[in-house]
Amino acid sequence: MITLRPETPEEGWEVETLYDLCFAPGREGLSSYRLREGVAPVAGLSHVARDEFGELAGAIRYWPVRVKTVGAPRLSALLLGPVAVHPTRQGEGVGGLLIRQSLAKAGETGWARVMLVGDAPYYARFGFTPLAGVEMPPPTNPARVLGYELVAGAWQGIGGKVEKDA
Repeated sequence: MITLRPETPEEGWEVETLYDLCFAPGREGLSSYRLREGVAPVAGLSHVARDEFGELAGAIRYWPVRVKTVGAPRLSALLLGPVAVHPTRQGEGVGGLLIRQSLAKAGETGWARVMLVGDAPYYARFGFTPLAGVEMPPPTNPARVLGYELVAGAWQGIGGKVEKDA
């Protein structure tokens, strides 16, 4: 049985160890990490999944970002990621559980839009769609920039550069 709950500061080292296990060396060099540097994950939205023995099965984090739109104020958004599932728990639905429940929590706490850089066929099952015109720092493949609306129309007509929300 898997239990989800918000990540605590004391679990940070364990979550980072999971990310190191699940992702290639040099993950911190990706463009999305530049938006995370010096910024704390959004409290209450970053979650851990633990099994019945208390072992870490998965984790997901969210970061505040802003989209600098031309002729409009910077719009707040959540940057989802990373999400990881321990290799021994993959294929059990832990990742989907983390994504669905944390998105629901983000909507409950007043956020309107979420974005990520990821595999479109995988994230489409959760309702993510390509964000044409929303520019992550380079080098990012624009086809991997995806968005999710927590409020209907939240991404409509939005384009511009994604910046760190300090």
